[in-house]
Amino acid sequence: MGAPLYLLITNAFKTEDDILGAPFAPPAQGFTIENLLAAATSTDFNVIAAYGTTAFLVVIVNVLSILVTGPAAYAIARGTRRIHRTVMLVMLAGLFIPSQTIVIPVIYVLKTVGLMGTMPGLILFQTALTIPTTLFLFTAYVQSIPRELDEAARIDGASRIGTFWRVIFPLMAPAIATAVVLNAVDVWADFVNPRIILGPGSGLYTVTTGVFAAISKYSTDYTLVYSNMLLAVVPVTVFYVLLQKRIIGGLTSGAVKG
Repeated sequence: MGAPLYLLITNAFKTEDDILGAPFAPPAQGFTIENLLAAATSTDFNVIAAYGTTAFLVVIVNVLSILVTGPAAYAIARGTRRIHRTVMLVMLAGLFIPSQTIVIPVIYVLKTVGLMGTMPGLILFQTALTIPTTLFLFTAYVQSIPRELDEAARIDGASRIGTFWRVIFPLMAPAIATAVVLNAVDVWADFVNPRIILGPGSGLYTVTTGVFAAISKYSTDYTLVYSNMLLAVVPVTVFYVLLQKRIIGGLTSGAVKG
């Protein structure tokens, strides 16, 4: 992991001659940001627009995933019947199924409902992919919250739905932060699913598919290749590093039932 990252960062600021002559060495002619400026202002690939598209996708997928899995996790965690455990096991099975293996069936479904090659179709698929992990995190966390809080809310006249949204959901902040970060990284870095579902004909590009389109056109211009790849990974890397403590906190806080 260290060597590819070093190559990516170093060569993004080097001239073509330095990259070809000594890819592992520091730049002999000094660091330059002209490569990054050229990549960011390229008329063939608008990286700023790709950032916006991907950020929109990340936000919508996370919102839908939380709205769906939050109440479901609460029902499963507080449920005592066999059906609750069965649903949880079925959802957990999704953790062991690579998304690439179900792309073909998904394509047929999206074509049938007229969503193939559209952003709503990609949003629904990406949301479905986040549900197993998010549901697992939320269920484990809700199980660590004392049931006495539910009973107190019921005594005060709150419904079961009201109890979840007003009492339990605010307490789930660490688990929510963990799920948001993990889902955001997965959605941002995903290449295969946007490439297949959106397709080049849609005119919609995420950061990964847009970089691929730009690099495939300028595959011999290594200054643009490395610069585009660096611009693609910097935002999600910074996001992950800044929030990594929340990931650890969210995972450990639900590990012990109290």
